Amino acid sequence: MLIKKLLGVALGVSVISGCAIPGSTVDIDNRQPQFSYETPTGAKTTKLNQFLITPELVANLTQISPSSVINPQLDQAIKNYSYKVGVGDVLNVTVWNHPELTIPAGSFRSSAEAGNWVHNDGTIFYPYVGNVKVAGLTVIEIRDLLTKKLTQYIEKPQVDVNISAFRSQRAYITGEVENPGPVEINNVPLTLIQAINAATGLTTDANWHSVQLTRGQHTVNISLRELFERGNLNHNYVLQHNDIVHVPNNDSQKVFVLGDVNSSVTMSTNTASGRTVTIGRSGLTLTEALAKQGGIKEATANAGGIFVFRANNNPDIMADVYQLDANNAIAYVLADQFQLQPRDVVYVTTAPIALWNRVLSQITPTVSAVYQIDRMRAGWQ
Repeated sequence: MLIKKLLGVALGVSVISGCAIPGSTVDIDNRQPQFSYETPTGAKTTKLNQFLITPELVANLTQISPSSVINPQLDQAIKNYSYKVGVGDVLNVTVWNHPELTIPAGSFRSSAEAGNWVHNDGTIFYPYVGNVKVAGLTVIEIRDLLTKKLTQYIEKPQVDVNISAFRSQRAYITGEVENPGPVEINNVPLTLIQAINAATGLTTDANWHSVQLTRGQHTVNISLRELFERGNLNHNYVLQHNDIVHVPNNDSQKVFVLGDVNSSVTMSTNTASGRTVTIGRSGLTLTEALAKQGGIKEATANAGGIFVFRANNNPDIMADVYQLDANNAIAYVLADQFQLQPRDVVYVTTAPIALWNRVLSQITPTVSAVYQIDRMRAGWQ
């Protein structure tokens, strides 16, 4: 009689509340587009936006990028690019038919060693004209300036100016690149692609989705996936002096997969906060995330209760919740088009029958003990 009462109580609890049963559930009414979450005390908190993963939803969420995108601003910046001389550069000035004004390099001196070094005050010294301010000028402007000054001493001087050594300007590549450090800026425009190539490319832990370009007080985010894989040149820039390109690691590019899934340690990372799957260079779909965990547990998982929880920037919304009904295996084809975002939480609920089986497995030892006590009492009587 006591055993029946215990089983009756357990069954009643299992029907009334899934929280009382080992293993968690998510109870969402598919007919409601939005609902309120109630705390155990009954105080209303924030709302959850609920969406069913349908072909229409996937089509609306999917941003289809063209195979390639030209960048007229980039083309114009390259076309108009002109290197401006800075402190530390070395100039080579030649005045034709006047060898006394041209210092020969000699057999043991390079043009950089024999040239005119730009001093800290931005000037060079040149015979007849003395100190000349050249910092911030192009070689064409310097040539015109020297020609004008030398005209007072030489009839129709023919002056040529070039840069023997570029030492004043550089951009910096930091983070997950093979060889981080400064990259020289010279008379050839240095683009973001060229700078990364000069750093010998990206490491395997690089975050392709959020590279930061900092110029002065401003920082822009760049997607190398858009640039390298899709040819979107809007993510390419001509770098300037003291620009910093930082390639972060992919630690933040992860999603959490929880619930009734088969853990696959070789493909994911088991942490204290759950199982994590890293978003790769080409993104991560819901099907891929589940597959990297070995799929859902066929015996216990509720295929109709696969949820994706995504943070919402609205302070009145707790999260956006996307539900996949995978009772039909074809749904995984649809899920393979559902792109996950960093910090998404994928949760696979447990089927009700599995919850009841867990209750039985946990209550059986107690029932057996009570049964033994009843037998002992009957023997005493």
